[in-house]
Amino acid sequence: MVPDRAFFDSLAEAARQETLPRFRTGTAVSNKLQSGFDPVTEADQAAELAIRKLIIDRFPDHGILGEEHASIGLDRERVWVIDPIDGTRAFISGLPVWGTLIGLYHGGRAVMGMMDQPFTGERYFADGSASWYKGPEGERKLKTRNCQQLSDAVLFTTSPHIFTDGELEQYRRVENDVRLFRYGIDCYAYALLAAGHVDLVIETGLKPYDVGALIPLIEQAGGVMTTWDGGRPEGGGKIIAAGNADLHRQALERLAGE
Repeated sequence: MVPDRAFFDSLAEAARQETLPRFRTGTAVSNKLQSGFDPVTEADQAAELAIRKLIIDRFPDHGILGEEHASIGLDRERVWVIDPIDGTRAFISGLPVWGTLIGLYHGGRAVMGMMDQPFTGERYFADGSASWYKGPEGERKLKTRNCQQLSDAVLFTTSPHIFTDGELEQYRRVENDVRLFRYGIDCYAYALLAAGHVDLVIETGLKPYDVGALIPLIEQAGGVMTTWDGGRPEGGGKIIAAGNADLHRQALERLAGE
């Protein structure tokens, strides 16, 4: 049995009940690293547990890959990929640009996904063939913007600090060619790309749970999402998303120094 929109909505609602009451409340923050800062909150952990419970109850034969708790059944045909709060730094800073990411892989390929932003009341969903928005602006089918030239493009990345020195040099070649670039909005950037508001997102160091829900959202809105060498993005790593194939090709060429 394939999950439907209603089930994805129920997962997002379960997570929302754990995240939203803790947003802008001074919730406790732990650091997952001995060197550096990789924050996790009670909201992250509780939201993932809430999502997992519903999945296990409804689809006990599915696998689950999550950020905060141990993975199960990764060799199964269908695997859920969960990031309960993508953008924890934004969450603890009071910025409403974090989101709950819920993706579904079938045979290793991302086929369905949802990005839910509870504070703004926006929900972006890829149903297997198309991407949809539901929120304060109503409900509509999503379509990426048909930007044809880097010189006209709007580019987002979380921060230039995520790149190594060599990666930063590659990234800057693209940044220097676009019309506008902005920093700091995590998964929300990909939702804006799917909705046709921006044209490129370039990042590095991503995990499968960072991208699993976003791949179908971009692709089913007409965009392209790959690694920097043009490979499939399900495993994370160095990721580029573009509104169309022509722009994607131009950005890959600049990353490669061409």
